[in-house]
Amino acid sequence: MECHAQSDEVTEKRPRSGPPAFAALDLGTNNCRLLVGAPSGDGFRVLDSFSRIVRLGEGLHHTGRLSPGAMERALGALHGCAARLARRPVRALRAIATEACRRAANGPEFLARVRRETGLPIDVISTREEAELALESCASLLARAGRRALLFDIGGGSTELAWVRAPDGGGNGRPELVGYLSLPLGVVTLAEHFADSAGDPSHFPRMVEHVKAQLEPFDKIHCISHEIRRGGVHLLGTSGTVTTLAGLALDLPRYARNLVDGAVLTREAAAAAVGRLREMGRDGLARHPCVGPERAEFVLPGCAVFAAIHALWPAPEVVVADRGLREGMLLRLIRAERARHRR
Repeated sequence: MECHAQSDEVTEKRPRSGPPAFAALDLGTNNCRLLVGAPSGDGFRVLDSFSRIVRLGEGLHHTGRLSPGAMERALGALHGCAARLARRPVRALRAIATEACRRAANGPEFLARVRRETGLPIDVISTREEAELALESCASLLARAGRRALLFDIGGGSTELAWVRAPDGGGNGRPELVGYLSLPLGVVTLAEHFADSAGDPSHFPRMVEHVKAQLEPFDKIHCISHEIRRGGVHLLGTSGTVTTLAGLALDLPRYARNLVDGAVLTREAAAAAVGRLREMGRDGLARHPCVGPERAEFVLPGCAVFAAIHALWPAPEVVVADRGLREGMLLRLIRAERARHRR
């Protein structure tokens, strides 16, 4: 896939008082998210967070461009992020954009406007870095994942997969990225591709087969199915789709991150949760506390991606992660700061 050249630019700021704070901003195809944290042990303590559905990639599948309405929604959310950062100055900020801005012909123009109006220096990252950041955020969960893991992140505009050799206690104890795939199908793009039937449960198998066909070459390259048959391989999912499935499987009356992040679902429990979501219909999904009206139309496309992954790679368990690119960026910023101090 063609990508804009990535930049490692980081905005440096000095905090006025208190512990050093770091910030990560992720402008995705469907969501705009900000996370501010302070170092704590091997990780960080959350100081502030923000998330808003902006649907930046709405219509992109058909036009190849970001629409005026989508850009205005994203700009509104980004102005809010800039205001939060102004109230809590940070030591370092990393701000990124992903699939929608990678694909859109007017993506660079839009991000230049964002910088002029908000001061936020947003870089378009490569698909490889997107996979690496997801891996960074989930490293602690991979420590118990067996000898291999397939990490997947079902986003708005794309799905990132990372085939990982889990930490074995040697070297630096960090997981090793063996191979990765950026599939240009996410919950928004798949919903638009199947615009006539994405919300119809009877057409669900069509979506699953469409996704599965595009995953098979990755399986042949890395022999993942063979490794799963040998045992010792876990699936690790980080996305709204997977956390929603966990919420249903755990019968949560409302979403609770502390119960979902790190949860382990059996293959049977995950499949049953997909089945329940398919049976709810749009109105039922909109009313469900783990879904809501803003996400209702994207749940079945997300479940189709998950079901395709699960069908092709039938690992016995799925580890659920409520973490992603923002957490990966924060961990990198904090590690870089500590390295500067050591030097």
